[in-house]
Order: sequence, then structure tokens, then C-alpha cells
Amino acid sequence: SIQIFTLVFLMPYGLLGDSIQPQELTVPSEEGETVTLTCTYSTSTSNIFLHWYRKYPKTAPEFIHYRGAKGYTGTHTADFAKQRFDSKTDSSSTRLTVKNLELRDTALYYCALHL
Repeated sequence: SIQIFTLVFLMPYGLLGDSIQPQELTVPSEEGETVTLTCTYSTSTSNIFLHWYRKYPKTAPEFIHYRGAKGYTGTHTADFAKQRFDSKTDSSSTRLTVKNLELRDTALYYCALHL
């Protein structure tokens, strides 16, 4: 089975009251399935970025995707993620969907709020 763990962090320049929180801490899944990871966030700042990364043991976090929210519409996806990874954002959450899960998707996933 595939284990997906979600952690969060607030990128630099965060203000008091800004927060981001995962909804699922562990998502047990099987190869070939589709999973969605959700993080809820709160900020009074406009024009923000919501990032997703993944991390394997003893390696640096690997960028997956970012999407703008609250007035910002930019988006960027790493080349490796363009076929199977996608995200949606709204005024209080970001969701990362991973399609056709593979064993190599077993990782620690990070969502981040970039102000």
C-alpha cells in the first residue's frame, strides 16, 4: 500500500493570524487510485501562493506545484507532476489531487502558504 503523510509550513513573511493546516495526516491508498490532500488556510493578505512539495527520506523537499489565490491567478507545476498532479484553491483551502498512484508517490507531502 501507499502511505501519504501531510505536513504544513508557513513560508517567510507570515503575519500573526496567518495559518495553514492539513485535513488529512495520513492517507493510506493503493496503486492506481486517486487521492486528494487538503489543507485549510487563513490569512488577511491578498495575492497569495499555495505551494505543494513532497519529501523522501534523507532528501530535500521536491517542489510539485503552486497556485495563486485571493487575487493572484498564477500557477506552475513541476515537469514530473504535469500528468498526474493537479491542485484547486479557494478562499480557505488548497487541494492536491494525485491520479493513478504509484509506489514512488509514498512520501511526506507539505502544503505551504506563501504571502
